Amino acid sequence: MIGLTQASLSFGALRLFTGLSLEVPRGRTTAILGPNGRGKTTLLRAMLGFQPLDRGRRHGPAIVGYVPQHGASQAKLSGLEVVTMGRAARLGLFGQPGVRDREAARAALVQVGACHLADLRHDRMSGGQRQMILIARALATGSDALVLDEPTSALDLGNQARTLSLIAALGRAGDRAILFTTHDPNHALAVADEVVLMMPGGAVVHGPAAAMITPDLMAELYGVPMHWVRPEGPGSRIAMLPAFTGKDAA
Repeated sequence: MIGLTQASLSFGALRLFTGLSLEVPRGRTTAILGPNGRGKTTLLRAMLGFQPLDRGRRHGPAIVGYVPQHGASQAKLSGLEVVTMGRAARLGLFGQPGVRDREAARAALVQVGACHLADLRHDRMSGGQRQMILIARALATGSDALVLDEPTSALDLGNQARTLSLIAALGRAGDRAILFTTHDPNHALAVADEVVLMMPGGAVVHGPAAAMITPDLMAELYGVPMHWVRPEGPGSRIAMLPAFTGKDAA
């Protein structure tokens, strides 16, 4: 479990949130949506314990599996070496990874389906491959909380789908609290149980995904009209898109 209780945070005159109580328990997945500059990453940092609060408190494990928005290239390190770095917090300042740490790293690679990347240099991987390695590194921490900052933002559509499928599979396992940020309401609909909306005026509202992802709330959030569409063809799923795109859902 990871969360905040009666938390407030401002930067100068910019109020990010006030009196916010938010909890992500084990077995649940929560998505945070909001426009650029609204403070999604700062909210994540507060929940990770990286960002001091003006008021309130943070609660959660001391070690959290964290996937940053822009991971360093980790030049000349293999995929397995990068994943093993997820054990660093458990080793102490001068500790060296042992057999159990390497086993945990390999297990994380198996979990994300990236064993074939164990010996490949991280700086030679594609964007999608690097993302799998960074998620494996977060899993290797052994934490029951997984936090991802815009995990699909730099990926093509195929890799976005693979990343979302992985997050969904981790959520179905039910042994972690999962929190991620995104700009796409459809990503939240695909994998999140609850959704947090950081509204432009300073309010933060949250609730079940089906109640939060609506045309009216998305239009208020992003400042453009939104509507439901249903793509043509078998197996299509209803989607939320700007009103200038697509056909209205029946």
